[in-house]
Amino acid sequence: MVRGLYTAWTGMANEQKRLDIISNNLANAATIGYKKDNVTNQSFDNLLTLKIKDSSEQYNDKAIGKMSLGVKLGEVYTNYGQGSFRQTGNPYDLAIEGKGFFNISTKDKDGNEVIKYTRDGSFTMNQDGKLVDANGNTLVGESGELAIPVNTANVTIDADGSVYADGVYIDKVITTDFEDYNYLQKQGDSMYVALEGANETTGTSKIRQGYTEQSNVNVVSEMVDMIAVTRAYEANQKVIQTVDGTLDLAANSVGKI
Repeated sequence: MVRGLYTAWTGMANEQKRLDIISNNLANAATIGYKKDNVTNQSFDNLLTLKIKDSSEQYNDKAIGKMSLGVKLGEVYTNYGQGSFRQTGNPYDLAIEGKGFFNISTKDKDGNEVIKYTRDGSFTMNQDGKLVDANGNTLVGESGELAIPVNTANVTIDADGSVYADGVYIDKVITTDFEDYNYLQKQGDSMYVALEGANETTGTSKIRQGYTEQSNVNVVSEMVDMIAVTRAYEANQKVIQTVDGTLDLAANSVGKI
């Protein structure tokens, strides 16, 4: 009976974690390049239930079946599906059509260059002519950090990433893909770092100038999941209340007889 309290508690804790993930997805529904997170559930390992110290079995331990001790989070994973495109008219806004990530040059705490990856193509030009993101990190091209002459009147970026300033070829935006996205670790809302063992491949995607990729969060779907989580949480809560009431009767009422 007390085991039922524990089983119901694991269900409540699991639904609370799912609710946190859904809330974060909803909070980033308008974040450019954001990829939503999901979570899998699994039961605890089944334990063989034994009848022990039972005189009817000559005090021999006897298997009477298996039972689960509750539920636990299986894995939190990221859905890398394509988001919708929004036209901005800004020549420095870029969107990736297909698989792949922009290469972003960042600095670690020691000032060393670190390449990170993102689908957020909302860039601006700084005073040095470099294309930077909202945090000042620089977009990387084939020749290094991508820079455009500051007095350029017309910037054109082709589908293959080739950058032209007033008709003159400057550099090429590169995209990087990975054989296994499990080797990517999310940092912040839309930035990723490659973990040890990640195998890079050349991106075969197309670049769309003047567009940004929106998040792949479906608000309606997330709200439906939130309702399901709330109902599951309430169901586990009622189980705890029922078991608690039964224990109260066993301790107070039955004990008086």
